[in-house]
Order: sequence, then structure tokens, then C-alpha cells
Amino acid sequence: MPEHEPEHEEETATDAQRRRRRAQFLRELNEAKALRDRVQPRRARAARMRQQMRMRTFRW
Repeated sequence: MPEHEPEHEEETATDAQRRRRRAQFLRELNEAKALRDRVQPRRARAARMRQQMRMRTFRW
């Protein structure tokens, strides 16, 4: 039986650590999206248009 089980490690991680990791991930994700938008402006524009259409047709 291993000493470090994944479930036990998750329990020991505090909320602050989880939030810090999540914030770091979101920062990197936004950087990657910005880079992709600069490299492929036409594809980025098309993606924005699709997102706008999705939001227009969304019903509450």
C-alpha cells in the first residue's frame, strides 16, 4: 500500500493553494488565447463572431 494516495494529497491541499493554482492556470490560458489571436487574426475573428451568435441565440 503506497504511503501517498491521491485522495489524501487532495485533502491536504488548502483552498488557498487551489485558488493560487487556478489563478496561475487562468493567467496562462489567457496568455495563450492572446497569442493565438495575434498569430491567427482571421480565425480569432471568426471565433468571436461564433461566440456572439451563440450569445444572441441563448435563451434564459
